[in-house]
Amino acid sequence: MPENSPVPWEYRLYIPNDLRAVTVSRRTLRLILTVHGLIRLADTAELLATELVANAVRHTEGSAALRVGWAAGVLRLGAWDADPEPPEPPRALEELGDSEDGRGLALVRACADQWGWQPLSRNGRRGKLVWCELAAA
Repeated sequence: MPENSPVPWEYRLYIPNDLRAVTVSRRTLRLILTVHGLIRLADTAELLATELVANAVRHTEGSAALRVGWAAGVLRLGAWDADPEPPEPPRALEELGDSEDGRGLALVRACADQWGWQPLSRNGRRGKLVWCELAAA
């Protein structure tokens, strides 16, 4: 399916609270983008998804999910987790210096066209979805 396809699509990958899920999510995302003819977005999308999923797994308890969607020339990535609390606002990468903490959402903010979060429930459990978007153009 070419990247200018008018047909929107969405995939969801439910993952356990396990750091190995980050690698599974990244590889699954690359496969999805490849079969949809969006391989040129793969490197940036993998970086963004890695940060979103890693935050969901590291900072919350319980299962999580990676969402990958395409509509109107925009790739939307999101990570759902079971913690309804909003993420800490990201600081600018320049402000972080050599610190390893806080880089995840700072990278998302720097590399994505848009990002945000919203409260979201799954199977009666409250949580949140942290998302970002990449325009194909």
